[in-house]
Amino acid sequence: MSQSTVEALGRVAIVGAGPGDVDLLTLKAVKCIQAADVIFYDALVSEDIKALFPTGVLCIYVGKRKGRHAIPQEGINQALVDQAQLGLNVCRLKGGDPFIFGRGGEEALALRDAGVPVEVVPGVSAANGCSAYAGIPLTHRGITQGCTFVTAHSRNSETGAEADSSINWPALAASGNTLVFYMGLSRTERISGQLQRGGLAGDTPVAIVERGGTAQQRVMTGELASLTKLAQDNRAQAPALIIVGQVVRLHHELSQVLQSAQSLPQQMSA
Repeated sequence: MSQSTVEALGRVAIVGAGPGDVDLLTLKAVKCIQAADVIFYDALVSEDIKALFPTGVLCIYVGKRKGRHAIPQEGINQALVDQAQLGLNVCRLKGGDPFIFGRGGEEALALRDAGVPVEVVPGVSAANGCSAYAGIPLTHRGITQGCTFVTAHSRNSETGAEADSSINWPALAASGNTLVFYMGLSRTERISGQLQRGGLAGDTPVAIVERGGTAQQRVMTGELASLTKLAQDNRAQAPALIIVGQVVRLHHELSQVLQSAQSLPQQMSA
């Protein structure tokens, strides 16, 4: 590719939008949004954040929900390349952090292969933001020294078949880490059953954080053995994170402290 061709190309910024609260956007994320000619945005980008989109900018929704993808991933990759090759500045805006279950790496590689300049702007991850707003520290001295992020949905890249059998459940159960499950609300039976079969006690505290980091946030707490009942009784809905571990016990104390400093939404217990 010649130097003149490179100079004629636009650029793509793959930007993390955080868990939903507009105040959790980084300064660099705001700059990328304001400088964009085109914004491709996901389902988890909040209305408050979309209100920052510049007037006249081309906004393209490419969100994914269970069983409903606005555009297949390969189509998103190609659209990013196409817009950049028109010489436009492209902002690819993703909920949370683009490199944590956000397919940001896949998109960056596709752009690299097409010779398109790309940068990545980290965002506050859903796990970090939602747990903090829920008053659940992911690590806490004397309770746990580690944290593991797990996606409850995984597909074989060649066959498209569900591939969550690749999760080493006994290792997760024995780790002593706080476990944070993304996209797990439709997998509560499997999460609960597999962790208990792996040796984790049924009375291990769990929390479901629904729409964390937004004004609609709900926090539901209970025990691992009754995780499915907790979700059903409270009619929990996606997007939601499931947090498993002893740190969940701190939620009730810390949420009271946080409520005195900020407006926290509903808290529920089984």
